[in-house]
Amino acid sequence: MAPFHRGSATSRLLFSFYSATAKATATAPSSHSPTTALLLGHFRVHQYSNLARAKEEKEPWWKESMERLRNIGISAHIDSGKTTLTERILYYTGRIHEIHEVRGRDGVGAKMDSMDLEREKGITIQSAATYCTWNGYQINIIDTPGHVDFTIEVERALRVLDGAILVLCSVGGVQSQSITVDRQMRRYEVPRLAFINKLDRMGADPWKVLNQARSKLRHHSAAVQVPIGLEDDFQGLIDLVKLKTYYFQGSNGEKVVAEEVPANMEAIVAEKRRELIEVVSEVDDKLADAFLSDEPISSADLAEAIRRATVAKKFIPVFMGSAFKNKGVQPLLDGVLSYLPCPTEVGNYALDQSKNEEKVLLGGNPDGKLVALAFKLEEGRFGQLTFLRIYEGVIRKGDFIVNINTGKKIKVPRLVRMHSDEMEDIQEAHAGQIVAVFGVDCASGDTFTDGSIRYTMTSMNVPEPVMSLAVQPVSKDSGGQFSKALNRFQKEDPTFRVGLDPESGQTIISGMGELHLDIYVERIRREYKVDATVGKPRVNFRETVTQRAEFDYLHKKQTGGQGQYGRVIGFIEPLPADSPTKFLFENMMVGQAIPSGFIPAIEKGFKEAANSGSLIGHPVENVRIVLTDGASHAVDSSELAFKLASIYAFRQCYAAARPVILEPIMLVELKVPTEFQGTVAGDINKRKGVIVGNDQDGDDSVITAHVPLNNMFGYSTSLRSMTQVCI
Repeated sequence: MAPFHRGSATSRLLFSFYSATAKATATAPSSHSPTTALLLGHFRVHQYSNLARAKEEKEPWWKESMERLRNIGISAHIDSGKTTLTERILYYTGRIHEIHEVRGRDGVGAKMDSMDLEREKGITIQSAATYCTWNGYQINIIDTPGHVDFTIEVERALRVLDGAILVLCSVGGVQSQSITVDRQMRRYEVPRLAFINKLDRMGADPWKVLNQARSKLRHHSAAVQVPIGLEDDFQGLIDLVKLKTYYFQGSNGEKVVAEEVPANMEAIVAEKRRELIEVVSEVDDKLADAFLSDEPISSADLAEAIRRATVAKKFIPVFMGSAFKNKGVQPLLDGVLSYLPCPTEVGNYALDQSKNEEKVLLGGNPDGKLVALAFKLEEGRFGQLTFLRIYEGVIRKGDFIVNINTGKKIKVPRLVRMHSDEMEDIQEAHAGQIVAVFGVDCASGDTFTDGSIRYTMTSMNVPEPVMSLAVQPVSKDSGGQFSKALNRFQKEDPTFRVGLDPESGQTIISGMGELHLDIYVERIRREYKVDATVGKPRVNFRETVTQRAEFDYLHKKQTGGQGQYGRVIGFIEPLPADSPTKFLFENMMVGQAIPSGFIPAIEKGFKEAANSGSLIGHPVENVRIVLTDGASHAVDSSELAFKLASIYAFRQCYAAARPVILEPIMLVELKVPTEFQGTVAGDINKRKGVIVGNDQDGDDSVITAHVPLNNMFGYSTSLRSMTQVCI
């Protein structure tokens, strides 16, 4: 039988026939004739196929898979337990089958800390990507470093993620890097959950930390869980949304037992649940209506309201637990699925280069044109490994993609999913996923498309380096490997800069702090077998004169044949303070005592002499040299003779001009919490600085000072120690 089409005559006839028959047989539905039953059956098939087609047209093939995808990052202050939390997540989701501790005491170390240096020092240096499955959802996770020296790793991770977990220590509370990381999350508009970790430790106080998050981080947040006991008595958690109690049993807390709320905790649970509803009601109209009307609020209604407010970045749900003691990790995973957005719920913008960088909203559609961002580079065993976040479209192994920033067309030779330092080859990946490709030459921040569109993603924020060191290889033979290492690290890390000081000839490396640069020097030694010496960069002092001094110098040399003869007479004096030039030569000679052809050589000689003053050997600035007279010889005078005469004349009169040393002075602006203002001001005075301004900006003091550059090396580290705040 031919299929029915919507709107066809047969369809309309059947519909009218069905309506009439349905009315006639409403009281006796079992009395249909075989023909009527057949026609009704066909009608129902037709009706269901239309509904299925309508549903298919409404919901594309990828919608369900995108809704079951989460891209999250785990960020926090150093030693808050990020890597431990990631290790537990991987264990409970079945990605790893054994738990290893971060400091690597068992000789293995945490899965996400794959570098030897990370395992030795017990810190995360490079962000590591992995993926896992929880309750039918795929979660891509990036574990980021906590130390401010590696802040670029956090920047580029948050640039490409849809959600994040901000881990806070229940003892340390909101610490310096917590503030920095939270600022980065705001910059990239990342919805987040907070996880108060280490409830098993002495002095744990989650309610104090929650209040600190509200006051210091300006979080609109509330707890979604209440702990049962603290410190050594920490037993489990009560979920304020579902009103269930969770206990974590088994050798590694893998068995979650749900029970009713204990009778002795009903009062605090009712109080904290009401507080949660009130806080969410302030930013969610639907829940506010129910709350103000005194309607009973179900668990489902509250969960939906929390999700809406979290995705809209108006609310931050606070979870609790102890990753080290295997408590609270599974409910946190459930919270990631319930409250953090999927890729299609996050608005990402690209710039259309063909339309004068017009902003284009990317919907995260795998059916669209390919748009992918290279956010991290790593030198792997098989060449450059490029991490990509796909914003639209599909990328397949063997496809040709175009680097919009360089215009190069590149073939994708190998496509992988990362699990820390392990790789799993895949044939294709679609929008919303984070993958890595080999053999693609590009820079961090480059955008790739299929060539049909010219979109570039907005760039990430790269902080300026705060510290520099002079570095050179111990052996001159290892110069090639040394340069290779510096070039590679510079490409991988945008905050690591390399430069050559033209005056001292030193290779200067700059970065985010002492640890940052120490790690790279150690990596040069381990990975490239090059020992390097490190020292403070030479400060480029200057010399100048303070008074006028006369010179009259005759350079005369007879060596057989043509000799050398040149006499210069004149004076040197300081230039005015507002002079636009730092060196000025003037010829005020009357007559032809010195032929005009030799004047450029005289100027060149004075310039060369001014490159190295006699006090400390640094260049002489703000000096005016005037030539008033001289003498020449018809045979023995030459350009060389007059150049040498100028050099010696400068040296002869330099001491009489009362030279002084000029020291480079930095204009320093410091933003510190008001309680540390006195300590910081005292330290600036110790460094011979002069404070020229002191303003208030909210809870912070802004100090402006002039400080000698020579006294500023290592200052960022001292400032962090004094204020406990990252810069």
